[in-house]
Amino acid sequence: MSHDFERVSQVSSRDLGSRIAFLRLLHIDLWLFIPLVLLSMAGLVVLYSASGQSEPMMTAQIRNLFVAFAVLLTTAQLRMETLKLISPYVFALGLLLLVGVAFFGVGAKGAQRWLSLGFIRFQPSEIMKVAMPLAVAWWLSKKALPPTAKSMLVAAMMVALPSFLILRQPDLGTSLLVASSGLAVIYMAGIQWRYILSLILVALLSIWPAWVFVLKDYQKQRVLTLFNPESDRLGAGWNIIQSKTAIGSGGWEGLGWMQGSQAQLDFLPEGHTDFIIAVLAEEFGFRGVSLLFIFYAAILFRGLIICWHAQSSFARLLAGGLITTFFFGLVVNLGMVSGLLPVVGVPLPMVSYGGTAMVSMMVAFGMLMAISTEKPVTRAMR
Repeated sequence: MSHDFERVSQVSSRDLGSRIAFLRLLHIDLWLFIPLVLLSMAGLVVLYSASGQSEPMMTAQIRNLFVAFAVLLTTAQLRMETLKLISPYVFALGLLLLVGVAFFGVGAKGAQRWLSLGFIRFQPSEIMKVAMPLAVAWWLSKKALPPTAKSMLVAAMMVALPSFLILRQPDLGTSLLVASSGLAVIYMAGIQWRYILSLILVALLSIWPAWVFVLKDYQKQRVLTLFNPESDRLGAGWNIIQSKTAIGSGGWEGLGWMQGSQAQLDFLPEGHTDFIIAVLAEEFGFRGVSLLFIFYAAILFRGLIICWHAQSSFARLLAGGLITTFFFGLVVNLGMVSGLLPVVGVPLPMVSYGGTAMVSMMVAFGMLMAISTEKPVTRAMR
């Protein structure tokens, strides 16, 4: 009996090993893939309630997920040499599309952020979330690290130009995320503290000019509302007041799936996009939010492990920039929904409704999987 059990165990171990080897052959990082799938499934459950049980929206989101995961698997097959080769071209294409938005963009809700090709409408700024860390990592890894002042100046200009174009759409939230992805790569390249302090000083000195000449009136109102949302309860403060109400009413266990009053009675604006985690908190409570955080923590932890074990400077900088973009998107959305940050229109990664954002995020995770399964290289090739 014991021998039979040992044989079965050995066969099972070989089967499991062969399956893992097959996934490795397809460049699928299982420790990253599993939480991504679980997070996507959880997002569909919440979206069904947040959308008012809208079948067209659910059908569109399921289609978005299929396309996004197909893009992930395709991107994961790319080699680092290929990614380095296409980096400047992807960045140039992203810039060209951002310029196209300024001249031919489609407007909605007072913002001009989309390009329409007739059969599809997309946001070029989402492409830049991937193109930015890709291009900056390519530029800084061309020479020995830490980078020289000249290299960092060029990298800073690469960060500033698309960030400004996105800010002019206007899209403050995405502009901040794109800029943070590029700055994260510059920081990980080994920037000296004197340059960091100089950047902080420049940022502080830029607050007043940005407030006067760059920010729109509604963006200024959002910042002011952050400190006192009750000052305009039916206007600029409405979103954050309803969001806090939804989060607080959920308590520990929540009110139940599709039982939340804020979402079901349409008190909570943009419940299917920017404020979807408020719907989750109201209906599933603190336990549901904690489960979602576990999925996010698993993705972030695996991303950091991939970054740590990357085989080249380019791969390490790219992985760090991509996971930083994901982290900042999560932090900004949570801070926005809980009233700790101004409402800047940043969706919850992998959960909020949307096509372009979902696909661009999966491109990033596909690159992380390509980095994770990259074969070791010799020191001479770094």
